[in-house]
Amino acid sequence: MPANRIKLEPALIRRYARKEKRRKPRNIVVRILIVCEGEKTEPNYFNAFREINQGTTIIEVEGCGMNTSSVVKKAIELSEGSEQEYDRVWAVFDKDSFFSQRFNEAIAKALQAGIDCAWSNEAFELWFLYHFQYVDTEMHRTQYADAISKAVNKSGKYKGKIPYQYQKNASDNYRIMTECGSQEDALRNAERATANFSDENYAAHNPCTMVYKLVRQLIGKDEELLEELKKKIDE
Repeated sequence: MPANRIKLEPALIRRYARKEKRRKPRNIVVRILIVCEGEKTEPNYFNAFREINQGTTIIEVEGCGMNTSSVVKKAIELSEGSEQEYDRVWAVFDKDSFFSQRFNEAIAKALQAGIDCAWSNEAFELWFLYHFQYVDTEMHRTQYADAISKAVNKSGKYKGKIPYQYQKNASDNYRIMTECGSQEDALRNAERATANFSDENYAAHNPCTMVYKLVRQLIGKDEELLEELKKKIDE
């Protein structure tokens, strides 16, 4: 299966080089399972990370076509029932029109089972929009497509022959967002928006998306994951 490589930070490599000069840095395989609510939009996006960088993160993506609670249940089942041990398991789902209480309960259930949640309120497309602009006022999920389309066209970087129109299930959404927008801006914007909320009533956190936490992990900028890599190198 294709792999997306995480590069160890230069300082980390030097540290172990000094400690044991004859020892070469070992490749540590990190396995991440991503279970998505959607069958195409999210899987298409996350599968693109397999082609990025050079590294040792193996990404498995499951598109379920299920609702919020079922996605969490599926992630738990796949994690517990697999012979393969995963370093991280993620459930990716949206608030959409799902009942607030059940949305919050799904997140709590996942966390209790050790499953990370890359949830979005109201929809995954908020993460795409953050590649272009910061949003801190409530948006209905039906507004994202138009906002993303306008942002891409306004960027001046889109080279299509006709004006860009966002398509939910398009296979090139990763490319469009990163070439016309900025992944670094998306990470900053999403984290900034998250800071506006401090309680556990996640259904009321609008706009907000936790996708940035998963993306940081996939591009090798998750500090907790890097600490685990250090420990594996020491073993």
